Amino acid sequence: MPTRLVHLVVDAADPLTLARFWSVALDWPITFQEADEVVIEPPEDDLTQTGQLPLVFVPVREQKTVKNRIHLDLASTSAEHKAALVARLEDLGASKLDIGQSPDVTWEVMADPEGNELCVVSHLGAVGQDPASAFAGIGPVAAVVFDCDDPEAIAPFWSAATGWPALGQDDEGVWLRDTNARGPYLDLHCATDPKTTKLRIHLDVAPYPDDDHTAEVARLERLGAQRIDIGQADARWVVLADPQGNELCVLTPR
Repeated sequence: MPTRLVHLVVDAADPLTLARFWSVALDWPITFQEADEVVIEPPEDDLTQTGQLPLVFVPVREQKTVKNRIHLDLASTSAEHKAALVARLEDLGASKLDIGQSPDVTWEVMADPEGNELCVVSHLGAVGQDPASAFAGIGPVAAVVFDCDDPEAIAPFWSAATGWPALGQDDEGVWLRDTNARGPYLDLHCATDPKTTKLRIHLDVAPYPDDDHTAEVARLERLGAQRIDIGQADARWVVLADPQGNELCVLTPR
């Protein structure tokens, strides 16, 4: 069986403080906390959030210097809900952000307390051919937006790595999603800015419990990934770069 997308990893100057922000913002509990890792996850008893991806915060020394190539779109269900969510995020330490977006866009661009970009999106302005319903029933994270050089070229790799089928595409990108769950889209979005530094937010995939880790890594290599060294030493996971140079980790079977 293929690997599957299991969580997002966020580099942070202060993992615990940033995790606390996102914990309140998403209303997800902190489920694991150590000096080198803090995890927040959807509540186990909330079946409406099945398929939402846990966030793992890890410490890094490097400061954020460029716009992230991966960011989260947070869902809103109405104009009133969107305004309330933006205000709530500001109260928690987020700020509105100008990245050159048109003044008439349907989403609000913001930055979390460490400057990581995020968007609060309207349920009417979404990926897919039917924008009125594309985000219906999905939340609190509606999409993981992944800037890449050539979405169409890289979509087969990420479909194989995540186990998510491609549901459609347009001039701006390709969107993938596990239609058997209530999790977010993976929106492979065409970017004009070249990748210049290690991803500050990256995706972790993992084989299923009875699958072979080495074999799954080899499968992704045959699909165009390459092993890279980012200082991980003797880690149990394998660090790869996808066919366009974006980092990902292949965790052990679980």
